Amino acid sequence: MCGGKGTRMGNLAVRVPKPMVLVAGKPILEHQIELARRYGCNEVMLLTGHMGEVIQSHFQDGSAHGVRTQYHREEVPLGTAGALKEIEDRLDENFFVFYGDTIMDVDLARLAAFHVETKAQATLVVHPNHHPYDSDLLDMDAGSRITAFHPKPRGPACIHRNLANAALYVLSRGLLQYAVHGQHADLAKDVFPAALAAGAALRGYNTSEYITDVGTPERLRSVEADVLSGRVARFNRNHPRPAVFLDRDGVLNVDADPVASPEQLRLLPSVAEAIRRINHSEYLAVVVTNQPAIAKGFMDEADLARVHAGLETLLGAEHALLDRICFCPHHPERGFAGERPEYKIVCQCRKPEPGMLLAAAAELNIDLANSFMVGDRSADILAGARAGCKTILVRTGVAGKDGRFPCRPDFVCDDLAAAVSIVLDAQKRALLSPKCVIA
Repeated sequence: MCGGKGTRMGNLAVRVPKPMVLVAGKPILEHQIELARRYGCNEVMLLTGHMGEVIQSHFQDGSAHGVRTQYHREEVPLGTAGALKEIEDRLDENFFVFYGDTIMDVDLARLAAFHVETKAQATLVVHPNHHPYDSDLLDMDAGSRITAFHPKPRGPACIHRNLANAALYVLSRGLLQYAVHGQHADLAKDVFPAALAAGAALRGYNTSEYITDVGTPERLRSVEADVLSGRVARFNRNHPRPAVFLDRDGVLNVDADPVASPEQLRLLPSVAEAIRRINHSEYLAVVVTNQPAIAKGFMDEADLARVHAGLETLLGAEHALLDRICFCPHHPERGFAGERPEYKIVCQCRKPEPGMLLAAAAELNIDLANSFMVGDRSADILAGARAGCKTILVRTGVAGKDGRFPCRPDFVCDDLAAAVSIVLDAQKRALLSPKCVIA
């Protein structure tokens, strides 16, 4: 999709259409075609409009870029879905849709496999972002099936998960039955909601890989710096990334037993700023939280989903995000199989077991050896150690005074802000010495 005018780009898009604006010395569109070619996609259809001749002159038949290019130029803009409907008979059964103003580095092979394995009619790449309050958001269930769309604008009281449409799709040609030849239609505003209402299988592919639109000169400068520093390439899922694993109650928010509704959530001081610092680093921010209130019957998973949507809403208002929230709904039974004689673990996900950390590591390709677990209880510290992470005990919440499990953290500090400083200092100095206690 490369028909955009780039009106917000100012002088940068006067002589060229927005997809031809240079980022790190080459057009945005060229970055995208190189990504497609890297994953074996060598058939490229360029849907042009405004100044389409500039695009066609640059890429011609595509041979100089290792692909075969075809073109369809709109004389009258029909929207993203309307444009696809016009070339429906030229499309494969499954195809990627790129938006020509986006810099990204995504494992396209894994994305395509997900689309096929889930038998989706449409797979939408989704991710948390730093401005969910003015983004198009969606909901999806535990099986990645999209259940609702929440377009902007939304009222200030709305609480939703921070799952934004990243504008990268894998579509099956049958999805275009929800568009009409010659009529203007948009994928996100018209076709996806219509398909969802008709019961079509729409899936969300949640990734922390780099995908950002280049819509303004300020965004361009930021993205270009990320390309030149290698940050864009490093965030591809094929490259392991470290994470900061975070306990929830007592670390992020005031510990109320239980937090059963979003209204009960109160962030601890400086938490949003601390998570924002994680987001600006190389680390992923992953919550791992025991929630036995579900097993006890005090709340259900729908209640917990609203709590976590509330958490993401509070953080999003402060431009902070969580890459994942993992929870264990189980409750331990009394027995003789645990760390203490009267304690029995009945699952592998409840901390002090490392199951949540290991599952997140498998999904996100996390480098556990260079990751940190931050918690306020001995179970958090032991889970982090069992997963092979460095551990930080904070003096908020119960401050490690539960005494439930024998363990010794690698670091002790006052709160999450101090813990993040330890993490980022360790990254900067490449010193991960164990058993260093910070007063």
